[in-house]
Amino acid sequence: MTLHYENRSGRQFDFPAEEQLKILIAAVTETVGCPEEPEVGVTVVDEAEIHRLNREFRQVDRPTDVLSFPMMEYDSPADFDGQAYRTTRTVSPESGELILGDIVLCAEVLYRQAQEYGHSVQREFSFLVVHSLLHLFGYDHMQEGERLLMEDLQRRIMAELKISR
Repeated sequence: MTLHYENRSGRQFDFPAEEQLKILIAAVTETVGCPEEPEVGVTVVDEAEIHRLNREFRQVDRPTDVLSFPMMEYDSPADFDGQAYRTTRTVSPESGELILGDIVLCAEVLYRQAQEYGHSVQREFSFLVVHSLLHLFGYDHMQEGERLLMEDLQRRIMAELKISR
């Protein structure tokens, strides 16, 4: 596994974020049955930056908690045998690993949501990363059936990692 991690938010976490990311990436990769070692980029930014990115890439003019930028497409979530995956599969020439894509987290929103939901910053961080990693594997929540499947996976992964509210 290769992790490219950068915290540009100006806020520090009270837990080892890079170690936590590696645990989360490994857990999600195993749960979805990814047949290859992953390479993932994770950047933590401030509210102004996530607002700009959300406006530019989603045409939503407000800050958000996390954005996912997948490198591949899937016929269905985590379908590693499908045509879409085979055609868009991207491997790093340096590591030989599967480039899943990039995750951008907003530290300010993450801290705010942790307080609003009454749980730790590490729990909120972990949940958002698991959620975003599932997006990188083609999961979505736009339709009811997709939403239920994605939420079930999120709950299972968080429970397996013993990360609770």
